[in-house]
Amino acid sequence: MMTPSKPRTIWPYAIIAVFVAFAGYIGFMVQQAMRTTVDLVSPDYYKQELAYQQRMESVARTAALPAPVQLHHDAAAQRLTLQMPATLAGQTVRGSIHFFRPSDQKLDFNLPLQTGTNQQFNTAKMLPGYWRVRVDFTADNQAYFVEKELIIR
Repeated sequence: MMTPSKPRTIWPYAIIAVFVAFAGYIGFMVQQAMRTTVDLVSPDYYKQELAYQQRMESVARTAALPAPVQLHHDAAAQRLTLQMPATLAGQTVRGSIHFFRPSDQKLDFNLPLQTGTNQQFNTAKMLPGYWRVRVDFTADNQAYFVEKELIIR
């Protein structure tokens, strides 16, 4: 006597296929994550984080100046003008200006500050886009810091 054969069901195979597809997807995502380069904002990020309180004091001191540190970009002339407050005119100002490109660390560069209240920088070689300009300087043995945003078109 022949026993009737049971109809085959696809559910066990479908469940196995879903698990295999999920495992393959997770493996692909892990591979993509391992290939992605992760650059910190700066190479000495942790060292800078430890000096955070000193930076905040410098920012507060800069905000307390009678006139703000101004940054003007003339796109037509490709010139960036940094204007220090007039109260710092008689003092020796030393420091640097850091051009920071958040999207590409390789484009970052530093320039020294010169004495005087107005300083001009050429922006012809800077790539168009978003930049942060960080001015870190000392005057009369007091540290100052200001950060401005700059968009070059």
